[in-house]
Amino acid sequence: MGPPGGLGKDVGKLSQRHLGRVLAGAAVAATATAVMIGVTLPDSASGKEGTGGGPQSSAAEQGQAGRQLPGVVEAAPVQGKTGKGRDPLTDAELKRAQTLALGRAFRDSSEDVKGDKGPEQLSTDLAELTPDEVGAADPPRRADVTYYDYSDDTYVTKTVDLGSGKVEHTDTQRGVQPPPDRDEAREAARLLIADKLGQGLKKDFKDATGKTLTSPDQLAVTGFVYRTGVDAPGPAAVEDCGKHRCVRLFTKVTGGGPWIDTRQLVIDLSDRSVARLGS
Repeated sequence: MGPPGGLGKDVGKLSQRHLGRVLAGAAVAATATAVMIGVTLPDSASGKEGTGGGPQSSAAEQGQAGRQLPGVVEAAPVQGKTGKGRDPLTDAELKRAQTLALGRAFRDSSEDVKGDKGPEQLSTDLAELTPDEVGAADPPRRADVTYYDYSDDTYVTKTVDLGSGKVEHTDTQRGVQPPPDRDEAREAARLLIADKLGQGLKKDFKDATGKTLTSPDQLAVTGFVYRTGVDAPGPAAVEDCGKHRCVRLFTKVTGGGPWIDTRQLVIDLSDRSVARLGS
């Protein structure tokens, strides 16, 4: 895969000796990423280190992030245990929803990205109201808790009534691939480091730092879903991507280090394999 539009001249000057080419600066890498996926990258692409992944955060974090201005430090607002109306879910409600949604039977029959018991939890969000509930003075508080179950490659949404404590609805879909969460991005990096196709990444990390790359903790990683038939037809090794949970990574050396180009590598988290796109 060639570099995104507008970067061919710059990236073409980089060494071609192996796949894990070190991108010369965060500005170039951030531009490449934004052009490639057509969206704004998370914090890790703007110079802040992170591992990328799911959208879940506490209500306090969401509110604080929306109000802070450069140079202004604002304490998180005091919040009660239960929100009102369409208020964001409180921390207590998030915990309650996640506990209620993950029943024993579901936990025992499912697997997360590492193959451990229990599904991979992706997000917890305030559920939409039904048409007859819109405009009510005190509408019910429900939460949608989403998971990816690696035991059978299904995307599961459980809708929980926070008042009654009941799981009202469970929706199970195949072939639905939401953005990977933080743990999935880290696990993809771990698989890549351990695979023979990760040799280029390790060589470039060694060139950039003088150290040996052995752990995802040494990288800031952002994961993006890869599907065959959407991103590209792809080689036979990735033909199951879409049915399987596959990701591509943007990797950056922690501590303000350079970006390392791993865009031609696809990590299949479902069968725990790594494949290369193109030659």
